[in-house]
Amino acid sequence: MRKTVIPAAAAALALSLTACGSGSGDGAGDGEGTLVVGATAVPAGEVLSYIEDNLAEDAGLDLEIKEFTDYVLPNTALQEGSLDANLYQNEPYLDDFNASQGTDLVPVVDVYLPPMGVYSQQAADVTKLPDGATVAVPNDTTNEGRALQLLAAEGVITLKDGAGTDASPADITANPGNLKFKELEPAQLPRSLDDVAAAVINNNYAQDAGLSPTEDAILLESAEDNPYANLLAVKKGNEDDPRVEKLVDLLTSPEVKKFIEDEYRGSVIPTF
Repeated sequence: MRKTVIPAAAAALALSLTACGSGSGDGAGDGEGTLVVGATAVPAGEVLSYIEDNLAEDAGLDLEIKEFTDYVLPNTALQEGSLDANLYQNEPYLDDFNASQGTDLVPVVDVYLPPMGVYSQQAADVTKLPDGATVAVPNDTTNEGRALQLLAAEGVITLKDGAGTDASPADITANPGNLKFKELEPAQLPRSLDDVAAAVINNNYAQDAGLSPTEDAILLESAEDNPYANLLAVKKGNEDDPRVEKLVDLLTSPEVKKFIEDEYRGSVIPTF
């Protein structure tokens, strides 16, 4: 297995080289060679590593995994051609990214739901946070809206009618606990727990920080009617790449479903 971990600064340099014509995808989009897939470490990187170690060879798929530590660069790399696919995001985030960045990335298949959770070192119940407490939330449009919707579903705040996946603190119409909201990069949220009363943290960053969504979250997103399943994405026009089709078959196989259920025990939920 070839796996590369790309922190934000290093990835930025790599992407600048890609723009000059040195993309790393072997035969990107032509159906031949290595399929280069970008992912965050947990759970996407672990799911792909399971496939590489156990299923890819028999399926005739040569897979290379590149791990990223943020949510922007995997899409930028996919658009510019140094990745052939990525696995880490949900469709509302992808739609917002395309609209704001002018990219043409498309979903191929939903794979799993990583429930977002609220974590706190000061309270065991999200409805009993101290009056005037500060709650950290993701600073990108889609994940902030998702975080606020999670709090609203529990009655912690009320959002105006029609506030959707792009809800912001400006859409809050009732805030009984006088909560203050601190917007942070999603990767910084686990480290903020010493400084805030609670933080709404994406699943992958929570697990990276050693937090268990099922055991440590004081509020966890429900899987029912949830639009935030993580998906495999490609650049438009590459949906029918034979290598991508092989990966889709493996990602939605009984073996991968069992791996997700056994490995994450409800912290990540298969959606196929």
